[in-house]
Amino acid sequence: MFEFFKKLTSKVSKTTFYLGSRLKALFKDPLSEEQYEKLEQILYEADMGSQMTEAYIQEVKRFVKKHPGAQGEEILHHLRLYTESLLQLKSSPSSYQGSPHVILVVGVNGSGKTTSIAKLANSLKKEGKTVLLAAADTFRAGAVHQLTLWSEKIGVDIVKAKLGSDPSGVVFDALKSATSKKIDTVIIDTAGRLQNKADLMHELEKIQKTCLKVVEDAPHEVLLVLDATTGQNGVEQARVFHQFTPLTGIILSKLDGSAKGGIALPIYQELGIPIQWIGLGEKEGDFTPFDPHHYAKMLFDINE
Repeated sequence: MFEFFKKLTSKVSKTTFYLGSRLKALFKDPLSEEQYEKLEQILYEADMGSQMTEAYIQEVKRFVKKHPGAQGEEILHHLRLYTESLLQLKSSPSSYQGSPHVILVVGVNGSGKTTSIAKLANSLKKEGKTVLLAAADTFRAGAVHQLTLWSEKIGVDIVKAKLGSDPSGVVFDALKSATSKKIDTVIIDTAGRLQNKADLMHELEKIQKTCLKVVEDAPHEVLLVLDATTGQNGVEQARVFHQFTPLTGIILSKLDGSAKGGIALPIYQELGIPIQWIGLGEKEGDFTPFDPHHYAKMLFDINE
């Protein structure tokens, strides 16, 4: 088990984004007003968003004023520490101590939701937990089929129904089965897109009510899967889903070389939702708990 997580940690620490190299080049010379404008552009293009970008610029100005002779590496180091301080938010753990532990997973189509569910299930299984998947995205045949293939690949059970079936019925059957079999964790897949937001909200509300009927305080976690490459659209997605069903955490998928990396920060700032997990590739093992320290190192391309 230790070697598994050690390997993941190593992969995370070796991942970097383009932001760090651009800032290193910018900080080679004393910062002028023109360079602060370039800094603003670089941060915004890294998916920081306007408010977070302004916060970073003010932080750099405060640091440079306090340390007028600071070199580029010192500024980057300070920004890493500043980033870590912004990312210490943790989700509140559920008071429910029984089983199954119910995790509701939401997200738009194409965000990597189904793959992230499989990765999460695989990670929990490696921790020694028993896992059951509930294929409640019954409006899309591809979603059920894909989740079924993943369940077979990683070796966990799945509860599913015919295309177009009531998602709440799938959830009810899954939770009843998990309760009788004393399964540790149930992970519920949900629809990523319906005809309109009202439909989506209605289905999520039905699923949540069904969870409560079968298991106390369920769902115990509501995780939103966000594609790290979508930029500021990710913030809007988080805002919309948070309105429908209060989120306890986020799975940030596709956080590899194609992502600019800054999206976690505006989500924290605006919505107060912690990043819980990150996905780094396509394999079931490319998945690890979010670590502010490693994230900040990746963001600013700092080698230690």
